Amino acid sequence: MQSSDSVPRVVVGVDGSPTSYAALRWADRYARTIGGVVEAIHVWETPSAAGWSGPATDPDFDLQQARERFAVELGSVFPGERPARLREHLVEGDPSEALIQASEGAELLVVGRRGRGGFARAMLGSVGQRCAQHAACPVVVVPRALDPAL
Repeated sequence: MQSSDSVPRVVVGVDGSPTSYAALRWADRYARTIGGVVEAIHVWETPSAAGWSGPATDPDFDLQQARERFAVELGSVFPGERPARLREHLVEGDPSEALIQASEGAELLVVGRRGRGGFARAMLGSVGQRCAQHAACPVVVVPRALDPAL
């Protein structure tokens, strides 16, 4: 996901949670102020990778479902036309690993305070905490309360 051009990259994780929507809005505003691009990353896992042991899964179906979820998520944040400097990345794997890898060469990594999982009282989700500890660039953790759209 690293780019060879000199345009600043603002990487943001999008998982469908309200805080990830706030992070995406924040990242978009910030990227516009520095003349950068936003790299929105949606990470998906196959059910078998998450420990599900049901009937055989169809990886193509899982990928299609992830694409559809990501499209809905981006449409929720940017109804109508998406920003021209938005790059969309769909990645299979562990969310924190994918975001840490994407942070290489980035200006900033932006995550929501808590994503889809975790405990309601947690101040910082596990993905955000791992990113804050291991990212190759500064990390901004955006709480939902900072999003004027909510």
